[in-house]
Amino acid sequence: MPPFHNLLTGLLLAATALPLAAQTTTPIDRKALVERHKVVLTTTDTLSSLSVGNGAFAFTTDITGLQTFPTYYEKGVPLGTQSEWGWHSFPNTNNYLFDAALREYDLNGRKVSYAVQRKEPANKAAVDYLRENPHRLQLGNLGFQLLKKNGQPATIRDLRDIRQELNPWTGEIKSHFTLEGTAVDVLTVGHQQQDVVGVRVESKLIGTGRLKALLRFPWPTAGWSDMGTNYTHPEGHKSAIAQQKKTGALVMHQLDTTKYYVELSWQQSPALAAGQPHEFVLTPGKKDETLTFTFRFSPRPGSTMPTFAETLRNSQQQWPAFWKTGGAVDFSGSTDPRAKELERRVVLSQYLTKLQGAGAEPPQETGLVFNSWYGRPHLEMHWWHSAHFALWGRPALLEKSLGWYARPSVQAVARGIAKRQGYEGVRWQKMTDPWGQEGPSSVGAFLIWQQPHFIYFAEESYRAHPDVATLKLYQDRVHATAEFMASYPFFEKDKNRYILGKGVIPAQERFKAEETFNPTFELVYWNWALNTAQQWRVRQGLARNPKWDDVLQKLSKLPEANGVYLATESATDSYTNPEYKTDHPSVLGAFGIMPATGQVDPVTMRRTFDLVWKDWTWDHTWGWDFPMTSMTATRLGLPDKAVDALLMKVRTNTYLPSGHNYQEGRLPIYLPGNGGLLAAVALMCAGYDGCKEKNPGIPKTGWQVKWEGLKPMP
Repeated sequence: MPPFHNLLTGLLLAATALPLAAQTTTPIDRKALVERHKVVLTTTDTLSSLSVGNGAFAFTTDITGLQTFPTYYEKGVPLGTQSEWGWHSFPNTNNYLFDAALREYDLNGRKVSYAVQRKEPANKAAVDYLRENPHRLQLGNLGFQLLKKNGQPATIRDLRDIRQELNPWTGEIKSHFTLEGTAVDVLTVGHQQQDVVGVRVESKLIGTGRLKALLRFPWPTAGWSDMGTNYTHPEGHKSAIAQQKKTGALVMHQLDTTKYYVELSWQQSPALAAGQPHEFVLTPGKKDETLTFTFRFSPRPGSTMPTFAETLRNSQQQWPAFWKTGGAVDFSGSTDPRAKELERRVVLSQYLTKLQGAGAEPPQETGLVFNSWYGRPHLEMHWWHSAHFALWGRPALLEKSLGWYARPSVQAVARGIAKRQGYEGVRWQKMTDPWGQEGPSSVGAFLIWQQPHFIYFAEESYRAHPDVATLKLYQDRVHATAEFMASYPFFEKDKNRYILGKGVIPAQERFKAEETFNPTFELVYWNWALNTAQQWRVRQGLARNPKWDDVLQKLSKLPEANGVYLATESATDSYTNPEYKTDHPSVLGAFGIMPATGQVDPVTMRRTFDLVWKDWTWDHTWGWDFPMTSMTATRLGLPDKAVDALLMKVRTNTYLPSGHNYQEGRLPIYLPGNGGLLAAVALMCAGYDGCKEKNPGIPKTGWQVKWEGLKPMP
C-alpha cells in the first residue's frame, strides 16, 4: 500500500478510536457566545453604569463613557474609580488603641476576648475610628465639561439620541449622544496590565470649546459607603499639576500621608490647567474635532504612558485571550425561555468578576465601584468572589489573591487573634484590609466559616497543579489554618465529643454568639477542611496529625429534629422563629457548597431542602443564597429546582443590564452573587467528584447545554 494510503488508514483508525463525544462535539463559538450578550443602553438609567478595568483597578462610567454626572448616579450604581492600592486613614489624633474594642466573654468555662462594636462612651469613638480607618479611596472623577449654546452647563437631561454599548469580548464601551443636535461619540477602554484608561472622543463640540475633560478629586467620607461625590473640605487635601509637558501632564493629590498621582497623555493639542479647587480642565485645541487621551492612576509616577492606540490594542487582545481560555457554557439550544437570561448572567458575571475582583487581594463585596463596609474585604465572602475561577479553568485568577494570606502583617494579625483567644495556628480575619488588620465587628468577630476557605482554595490549586511545587507553596498556610481548626472546638467530656462554639455566629447571622454552638454548615466544612489538611500531610509523606484525627473522630453529629437538619444545635426553633428565616439558609450549604463527607444523610437533607424551599422568607435573603440553593438541588438530583433557584424572581436575585447582582438601595451591586452563580453553573454542568451523571444540574426537558473547560467541584 502506498505511504499516503497507510497514513490515511492510520488517521481513520485513530479517529474511530476516539470517544464519540470527541468526534461529534463542535467547539463553542466563544466570540458569538459572548457578543450576543453585549450590553446596550438607550436611557440614563442610574443602575446601568458600566466599567472597564483589570481586576485590581476599575473605572465606572455613566452614559457619556466617562464620569460626567457623578451626583446624578450616586443613588444608583455610582461612578467609581477604585484600586487595590488606594487607601487612606484619617490621623489618629486621639491615639485610639485597638484594645478599646476588646471585650471578654465567658465561653465554655474560660474568658475569651473579641474585637466588637462597644457602645460605652469611653470605647465607642475608638471603635468607630478603627472600623472607619483605613478606608478605600474614591480616587477621582474624570468626566466631560459640556456647555450648551448659551454657555450654560449641560445637564444629563439635555442629552439626546443616547446609545451606549459594552462589548465584553473586547472590553470596549462605545457611547453616543447628541447635545443640541451635535453628536458626540466616545470609545472607552481599560488597559489590562496597568491602571490606565484610554478615551477617544469625536465631536464638533470639541473645536468650539463646548466639550472639555474635567478631573476632580473628592473628599473621603470615611462612611459605610463612599459614592465619590463629596466635594466638601477643600482645605483638607492638596492637589496640583506636578509636571506639564506638551503631550501630557502629571497631577498630584495628597490626603494626609496618602499621596498618589494621575498622569495624562494626549495626542492632539490640549492643555491642562487648574480650575476650581481640586479640579483640572483639559482643553482641546480650537480646531480639533477629535480628543484622544489616556490617564493613569498610580501611587507613584509611572513609566512611559501607553498611548490610546496601545491601550485599545491591549484591551482588544487581552479580553479575547481571557474568553478563549477556561470555561464556556452555551444554552442556545434550549427551548425554555429563561435560558437566554441565564446565559446572559453567566457571560456578564465572568466579565465582572474578572474586572472587579481578580487582583492580588480578596475583593470587597462591591468590587472596585464604591465602598461598602468602608471598602474593606470580608474574608468569608472570598469563597463567593473567587472559588469559581478554578472551577472555570482559570485557577491563576484565584491564585493571585492567595498571596495575601502569606503577607507578614496579615499572618501576624491572624496569629495574634488566635493567641489572644487561647488557640493555636492562625485565625483568619473577617473584616480586614491590605495589611490584615482586624475591623471590630459584633458579628464578624464571631464568624468562623472564613477559616476553612484557605484550605479549599489551596485544594483547588492543587487539583489544577497536582505537584510538589503547589504543596510546598501552600503547606505552611494549610497547616496553620488547620492548627486553629483543631484547637478551636471545645471537648465535652461527658458526651465525649467536640463542639463548635459557644461563641460562634454561623453564616446565618441571626444567632447570639454566647448561646450558639454546632451550626450544621460549619460542622461539615470543619470536617471537610481538616480531612483535606490531613491529605496534604499524606501527599508530602508525613504522618496524619493525631490531634486533628481526634477532632475528626469526635466532632459532633449534625443537629436535627423532626426529620430535618437544624441551623444550629442550639436553635431547636430553627424553622419556627420568623427572624431566623430572614437571612442565609446556610444549612443547605452542608450539602451543596460542601460535598458528601459522610455526615449528611441525603434523605434528611432532601426534607430540609423542601422545608426551606417552601417556608423561607426569600425576600430577605442575599444574592449568594440562590446559587447555594441551586448547588444543593444539584447534589440532591433536582435539576429543575437547581435552575428555578438561580432564576427565582426575588429582588436580591435581580441582575441589572450590566450583569451586576442587585440587592437594595445601599447595595446596588453585590459581586458574591455573581461569583456564586458561576460556581453553581459549573457544578450543574461538570458535576462533582464521584458524580456519574452528565450535566447533573440541567433539566432534561426544555434545556440543552454545551460546555467546555469546566472542572468538577470536590
